[in-house]
Amino acid sequence: MDEKRLHELSVEIGAALKAHGLWITCAESCTGGLIAKSITDIAGSSAWFDRGFVTYSNAAKHELLGVRESTLEQYGAVSEQVVHEMAVGVLHAAGADVAVSVSGIAGPDGGSEEKPVGTVWFGFAGKNGHVLMVKQHFSGDREAVRLQAAVFSLQTALDEFIKN
Repeated sequence: MDEKRLHELSVEIGAALKAHGLWITCAESCTGGLIAKSITDIAGSSAWFDRGFVTYSNAAKHELLGVRESTLEQYGAVSEQVVHEMAVGVLHAAGADVAVSVSGIAGPDGGSEEKPVGTVWFGFAGKNGHVLMVKQHFSGDREAVRLQAAVFSLQTALDEFIKN
């Protein structure tokens, strides 16, 4: 079901971006490029998507998106502060109108009491200055968490940054 929904959302977000003349970009960690893949699965997506970044390591987040090392050290990669810096960083790096960032713990390992497996932080930034961070907890295996995260990211970008 989530794969079908992800495809439907990709079609819908593409049509909305094209209609408004907007560009979207993404900075992905735990989703490993799934958001960019979903967007580019749609024919004609080069009209609203130019580039995205898979920044799986802390070094990549710092080097490519400008996430401060102090932020990563103080809060960890899976945090509100990091996805905020990722979203703003990728918005500027890609020259886009809307940016999505995601960092989470897809599992099966890596969770803690404070940040259990399935914890995912999302950052959204608009060229208009609007920024939003949201934390979600997803269930299921690694693939299920990643799929749910991709669906949530596109749905939120559509609802909060594109349709408005």
